[in-house]
Amino acid sequence: MTDKININVSAVDYDKTSKAITQQLFLLEEMVHSQEGFVMTDSEFAFGWHFFVVSVNKTLVEKLVDQMGSDFNRLKGKSMEKKFLTWLTNNLEGKTPRFKLAIKEEMESSKYGIF
Repeated sequence: MTDKININVSAVDYDKTSKAITQQLFLLEEMVHSQEGFVMTDSEFAFGWHFFVVSVNKTLVEKLVDQMGSDFNRLKGKSMEKKFLTWLTNNLEGKTPRFKLAIKEEMESSKYGIF
């Protein structure tokens, strides 16, 4: 089984946000010559927001790191996962109304105290 980065997505507009994420990840796949590098769950609606998960293969992200080189290292975040989240957020801003991305495993940890 391939290692994945699971990203929790919270969005006001599921259609626009899911399409923008899908388009951005397809472009990433094209850029690094990869296929089937991500999957997306269906949305659950609560509190006026849509919640869903995007799972991205770590190999896809590693290819992005190789291609971007030192530019990737300059992105905000300590880990490869956090830097990828920054890269994805930067590429989605302005294309979709209010959204939030977070690493799923971190949200489920006890440090947030809500799960």
